[in-house]
Parts: sequence; structure tokens; C-alpha cells
Amino acid sequence: MGFGLDLTRCAVLGSAANDLSFVSPRTGRAVSRKGAGEWADRLLPLPDVLRGQGEAPDAEIAQAFRTTGHFLNAHLARDLGDKPLPEARARYVDAFSRGL
Repeated sequence: MGFGLDLTRCAVLGSAANDLSFVSPRTGRAVSRKGAGEWADRLLPLPDVLRGQGEAPDAEIAQAFRTTGHFLNAHLARDLGDKPLPEARARYVDAFSRGL
């Protein structure tokens, strides 16, 4: 379970980038809009709420669930012996998203 997200600086442009908008699904590192370039459609969205940027609308929270869900499924579940994530998480995310 040695996997973590790095949402503090752009993996491509470094700390000079101030528009972190994506997360690499492979590395878990943040990427700025400019740094993403033509790869933007292959990256996961980085909602501001995941960076601790204050209050978030429900739609942004739902997106944060989807983004974090990718890493939970791709890394945590695999590290736990390829066991699926608890069904309760999926039910909660579905119920939350239906309420939008």
C-alpha cells in the first residue's frame, strides 16, 4: 500500500504551474492544464476539493469520488489481494450522485 497522490505541484512544469487541473492515472501526480497539452483527455480531472480549496459544490465532490475511486481500485484493491472495494462505497457514491 505504498501509493500516494501528489497534488502539490505539476509533474510536467513543476512548481511554476498554478493551474493544477488533472491527475495522472498512472503516477497519481498533479498536472497543470498547460502541462497536460494533448494528453489532457487521458488524465483524470483534479477537483479543487481534493486540493483543500475550500467549499465545493456537490458535482465537484462527486467528481472527487470518481477520481479517488480510480486509485482505490487500481492500487489499494490490488495491494489487498485483488479484492474488490466494499460495495458500500459504490452504493454511497451512487446515492450521492443521484441526489445532484
